[in-house]
Amino acid sequence: MVLKKTLFDDDQIMEQPKEIKKEVLPLEKLKNLEDKISTAIERVKTLKEEKSATDKRIKDLERLLDEKNQEVEQLRAEKSQLKSQLETLLNELETLELE
Repeated sequence: MVLKKTLFDDDQIMEQPKEIKKEVLPLEKLKNLEDKISTAIERVKTLKEEKSATDKRIKDLERLLDEKNQEVEQLRAEKSQLKSQLETLLNELETLELE
């Protein structure tokens, strides 16, 4: 039975050519671990950059949303003011008709 050996499994049987010396295997393990760590570090850096860009985009969108909410509130206030003015004008017209 031949099982592939993982980096952390020392008790499993690994297929080995007879000419490989036992001293080389720990160096290969170390190189493999170093490669994995380097890959993980690069991935973490990439994810941090993506997170930073995403956070900036969120802040920009929140700012834009705040601006739009202010515009909506301003338009509502203008609408209310116009409605009030129209009601006043209509009331004045009604009083003119009644006279």
